[in-house]
Amino acid sequence: MILPSKHISFSKSLLGYGSYLLKKIGGGKSVDELYQVSQQDYKRGLYPSKQSFDSLMLTLVFLYSIGVIEENDGMVVLCA
Repeated sequence: MILPSKHISFSKSLLGYGSYLLKKIGGGKSVDELYQVSQQDYKRGLYPSKQSFDSLMLTLVFLYSIGVIEENDGMVVLCA
């Protein structure tokens, strides 16, 4: 589920969802804001795969573990 495979498309993988979230984080967003934005983009057809809140959390843990994001005053921000 982390990486795309023969049966999992890139947009459904955590790696694909992570690349999408990195574009949305910008100057910083709360977890709730990220979830709302991703759900709205799915409804508008801007992201091809519907993701659950659990997938969002797993993706944020993945991005944190590889040192791409961090938490600052309750906001998810990109590492410098």
